[in-house]
Amino acid sequence: MSTLLEVSDVTVSFDGFRAINNLSFHIGPAEMRAIIGPNGAGKTTFMDIVTGKTKPDKGRVIWGARRLSLLGLSEARIAREGIGRKFQKPTVFEDQSVQENLLMALKNRRGPLSVLFYRPMAAHLARVAALAEEIGLADQLQRKAGELSHGQKQWLEIGMLLAQEPKLLLVDEPAAGMTPAEREHTTNILVEAAKTRAVVVVEHDMEFVRRLGCKVTVLHEGSVLAEGSLDHVTADKEVIDVYLGR
Repeated sequence: MSTLLEVSDVTVSFDGFRAINNLSFHIGPAEMRAIIGPNGAGKTTFMDIVTGKTKPDKGRVIWGARRLSLLGLSEARIAREGIGRKFQKPTVFEDQSVQENLLMALKNRRGPLSVLFYRPMAAHLARVAALAEEIGLADQLQRKAGELSHGQKQWLEIGMLLAQEPKLLLVDEPAAGMTPAEREHTTNILVEAAKTRAVVVVEHDMEFVRRLGCKVTVLHEGSVLAEGSLDHVTADKEVIDVYLGR
């Protein structure tokens, strides 16, 4: 299987604390992966390294068929390369409609002036309508984003990331604060997205991870402790000791 993202022997320390310790991680071009682990296991730092927010002390982060090193690239350049990240708290433009939020996110090479005078073309409106359908907000296009429920805002933000056509989507705790019905819908959105791109989900909710039905990577003290199906890793004695036993 070809590799989209390759993290090799990456280490990063903050004030003497080793947040990531010789971490190696691979993900393929169209794959769903869940990352679990106790607090302080290095889950967020891992995403910070991949997106250029944190520079590691050593190691390699290689991206795509061109084997591009992501180390030293700006966060904006990494985003342009096709890596999208969704933080735990949704960040949408509350005063704009759902449609306007999605239009602003569309992958178009536009300078600041053309954005000011931007009039959406039929193709852009059609793309936005398709995205809204994909995330379950087709009937909310004219609503202000600020009026949406917490779950709907999360879906809108996922839609905004999908509008940028990323090859890799990093999603931080998407199920937090959602109703069971919203969680189920979020699962469907992510599973669908992973058919055409890589999706990495950091999550604490084991039931949510089970629904994703994907390979699970367990981090502990900045390293991979175990990898495999959820049943496989949760039966691992070391995983039980450091994570489930707490």
